[in-house]
Amino acid sequence: MKYLGQVVVALLAFSAVVLMVAPAGAEAATCNALQLTPCAGAIIGSAAPTASCCSKMKEQQPCMCQYARDPNLKQYVDSPNGKKVMAACKVPVPSC
Repeated sequence: MKYLGQVVVALLAFSAVVLMVAPAGAEAATCNALQLTPCAGAIIGSAAPTASCCSKMKEQQPCMCQYARDPNLKQYVDSPNGKKVMAACKVPVPSC
């Protein structure tokens, strides 16, 4: 039960960071880190990525370098779980 609480807190923190750094204006239509929320359980926890996660990951693939350069998102893109999710979804790890 304690672990579940930690996962919930981590998901909330991740969502808050994503909301704070989500791009505004014209870029919002294409590069929007909030679109990757379905992947939070797989990136922050140890859940397997869902079909929805993989779909969003593929849609946001062109934005991964932008996310990797963002100090608030870099830790998720570069994390072992982030790389596992990209591999499972057949999205190449960005080499920026």
